[in-house]
Amino acid sequence: MVNCRIIGSTLAMFAVAVCVACSNSAGRPAQNSAAIPPSQIADFSTLYSQNCAGCHGVEGSGGAAMSLANPVFLAIADDGVIRRIASNGVPGTPMPAFAQSAGGMLTDKQIDALVRGIRSWAKPDALRDATPPPYAAQSPADPQHGANAYRTYCSSCHGADGRGGSKASSIVDGSFLALVSDQQLRTIVIAGRPELGAPDWRSNVEGRPMSAQDVSDVVVWLSSQRSKLPGQPYPISSMNPVQGESR
Repeated sequence: MVNCRIIGSTLAMFAVAVCVACSNSAGRPAQNSAAIPPSQIADFSTLYSQNCAGCHGVEGSGGAAMSLANPVFLAIADDGVIRRIASNGVPGTPMPAFAQSAGGMLTDKQIDALVRGIRSWAKPDALRDATPPPYAAQSPADPQHGANAYRTYCSSCHGADGRGGSKASSIVDGSFLALVSDQQLRTIVIAGRPELGAPDWRSNVEGRPMSAQDVSDVVVWLSSQRSKLPGQPYPISSMNPVQGESR
């Protein structure tokens, strides 16, 4: 009988030890650590790092795409602009749609969280009372004047014909122009790419900021340099329109 009690106690202690070991085993989820469904993530930092940082950089610092923390960008792009771009993307460019309503993965509440978080980076005092040109063009543009404005404000970095200079690369490169919209060009001309050393609309020529019309005209001139068939290696006239083979 004594031996049975000893054996029973030993087995009970072993069972307790096994349970404790299992509860502390590596990889076992801790209490209250249930996974949150992706559609319920509301933390801005998490949403931004998972969906935006790969292109726009950590905390909006810039990367393959422009900095979202750029104070000039945040001065000209209001909540509606940021929400529309985040929701619907920019067709024809690498910027995808993120809203579920447009085929993305994020809910409207998550889009709102991204907008609020990005807007929190705004620094109005950084503009020093300067008023930038509006986000969207408000009058017709003139490509001929744009060519002249380009030579005045841009050629010192990007070269006389836009094909690159000592300070910056080509701004009329076919691949680049194929991947950006006219509005993205306008935004870059106004806000610059400070993370890449590109100045904003105030600093191309000292003491002579670009006017809204200068910006519009430069953009339409740049747009006129865009290839109608980006990536096409051969002239269309030398291609068989049916089979796509050289004649």
